[in-house]
Amino acid sequence: MCHGKGGKDRYTLLSPRLLAALRTYWRDTRPQRWLFGNRTGSGPMEIQTAQRIYYAARNAAGIAPEGGIHGLRHAFATHLLEGGVDLYSIGRLLGHDHLSTTARYLHLARSKLTGNTSPLELLAPLT
Repeated sequence: MCHGKGGKDRYTLLSPRLLAALRTYWRDTRPQRWLFGNRTGSGPMEIQTAQRIYYAARNAAGIAPEGGIHGLRHAFATHLLEGGVDLYSIGRLLGHDHLSTTARYLHLARSKLTGNTSPLELLAPLT
């Protein structure tokens, strides 16, 4: 995203599956200027349109209605963290200037806390 919050550009991961889906979409619709344009094609998709699409997909999937579209950003960061991606890399993807900003996601990654082995288990067995 160019010039997002704070006037910063954002970069993200692009999976091969998503790239294939985007190519199919482009091939089928042949948008002139914007990949996801407004109704007239004269500008980008309106924020309200993206929110409506998000809410419809969330409801169709049966996901609890707490939170809004910004929750996707938090879910993205949390899944990366739970997948073993380091905080610095996550912070770069999210456009954070300080590691402390990214560290807020640590409390969301519960599997990191519950999945660790206790150091006591690493000790040699008592005989």
